[in-house]
Amino acid sequence: MQKRVNGNTDGIKDAVLERIAGIYDMKQGQYEFASHELIAEICALTGIIKREISVYIARDGSVADVSVGDSGRVSMPSMRLVRNDDRLCGVRCLHTHPNGDGRLSGVDLGTLRSMMLDAMASVGVKEDGTATSMYAAYVGEMADNERQALVYGPMRPYKLPQRQLIQEIYIADDRLKSSTKDTRDDVPERAVLVGLENDEDYDTIEELAQLAKTAGANVVARSVQKRRTPDNATYIGSGKVDELSLLASETQADLFIFDDELTGTQLRNLETRLGVHTIDRTALILDIFAQRAQSREGRLQVELAQMKYNLTRLTGQGTALSRLGGGIGTRGPGEKKLEIDRRRIRRRIFELGEELKEVEKQRGLRRERREKNTMPLVALVGYTNAGKSTFLNSVSDAGVLAEDKLFATLDPVVRQITLPDGMDILLSDTVGFINKLPHDLIEAFKSTLEEAANADIILHVVDISSDHYQAEMRVVEDVIASLGAADIPRINVYNKIDLIDVRPKGTADDAFVSAATGEGMQALLNRIEHMLSAAHNRIEIAVPYDKYEAVAILHNEAKIISEEHTEQGALITAMVEENTMRKLKKLLGESIRTNEE
Repeated sequence: MQKRVNGNTDGIKDAVLERIAGIYDMKQGQYEFASHELIAEICALTGIIKREISVYIARDGSVADVSVGDSGRVSMPSMRLVRNDDRLCGVRCLHTHPNGDGRLSGVDLGTLRSMMLDAMASVGVKEDGTATSMYAAYVGEMADNERQALVYGPMRPYKLPQRQLIQEIYIADDRLKSSTKDTRDDVPERAVLVGLENDEDYDTIEELAQLAKTAGANVVARSVQKRRTPDNATYIGSGKVDELSLLASETQADLFIFDDELTGTQLRNLETRLGVHTIDRTALILDIFAQRAQSREGRLQVELAQMKYNLTRLTGQGTALSRLGGGIGTRGPGEKKLEIDRRRIRRRIFELGEELKEVEKQRGLRRERREKNTMPLVALVGYTNAGKSTFLNSVSDAGVLAEDKLFATLDPVVRQITLPDGMDILLSDTVGFINKLPHDLIEAFKSTLEEAANADIILHVVDISSDHYQAEMRVVEDVIASLGAADIPRINVYNKIDLIDVRPKGTADDAFVSAATGEGMQALLNRIEHMLSAAHNRIEIAVPYDKYEAVAILHNEAKIISEEHTEQGALITAMVEENTMRKLKKLLGESIRTNEE
């Protein structure tokens, strides 16, 4: 066996390194957890170098690895001497704590569970190299989808219950073996959220946690770095990366999610140094969209956004884009092929663009047909999870999925509803917006979002129960402006008033409702009808056949509600603007009945 001392050996004298390497020769007996000689030697060496020493011992008593770390951190390489994944790895770890405290840290217990060690033991060491107390931990039972740890101690380092400590390894192995293996795939990924502190009045990390939950992850920790600007190499800086590496061990994390979009270099560096799958906010949102998209158009749009995202992150990633193991950030139609390169991605982007052009053409034809039917269009827009789908379901039989999750629904839905005084309108539910919505996703969904740009009225649905509803409103307003829809008449609909105690002061243009309970909904529908009637004259007109050009004007410029042909001519009910009204009066005289009459 190669007697190599791993970890941080900088500044350690050769003679001391040789002595540390000699630990490889210290074989333990069959029923010896850690011999008196081994404990004395690692404590003495710790006193000399003032750093932790970690020793991995195989079940036959041989030393499999020796590592040196800085104070507060020891390098613990991944080791497995037992092939079966449903068994303990076959090695136990004994390491020192130079601060004199022998208690196991959270990192120690996390490493025990994540690496499935036979045991994790620590011994406190004073400055003079003498041992204080010792603790040992073993893999325990499952509780709340989390593997527990059984801790023994404090124990006297030189009066250990050796046989009992060895026996506990086999008990833990049997305990793990008897656990239900089939549930392993159902356990959610354990995610750590990472972001930079900013001066915004919006908690983006909390929103990231909601996104992670929506994607199916279990958030086990959050870390916010105080930094003015992101680090070009690692986003958070080298020191913070080292902290996160320890946090990954402590929390048994198998996924890091960063709150901003990372460059290909940052992703590559972070994943290499953390040793854990790493994604950014954009990849997380794309993953959620991939799960939620049901229609052909939605799937094409998501795949296009994924391909554009991946194109700039190819260099140096090798087969990273071809993972078939599943998990957050790896799902969706854009991740089906194995060996994917820049040329093939560009080809696929072109193909998707052509397919979307055809779909958009079909959407345009449907829109034209709706315009010919000339029913007013009212568009629901708002931040994700503001309650748009619940609103649509409450006024129609849309049957749209409405969950307390971000992006619960993705594909747009248009439903015809009848307002209280009998006016028929089309109500369109668009995709929800979110802070830092990926640019490629906005571009991909632009044709879908254009439903709002072509609306007669926009209902901006706001979750009034959110602590950050004002910041969320600004995000939506920015997207509306980018679509060229800022001048369309709008009603701010403050939803979920049943969840707040005090209603904020609003303007005359605001509406306060609860789509879930129905409170305020009738008044809002009346107001929508009044606004549409004010913008258009509702007319009932009989057009004789010799004045048929009036029918052409109505078809081109008005919103026709009903049309019936008789022997005398056409009986038409329509919504017309003032300019169109003047043209009709010039042709037909004053024989036009309006909604005011």
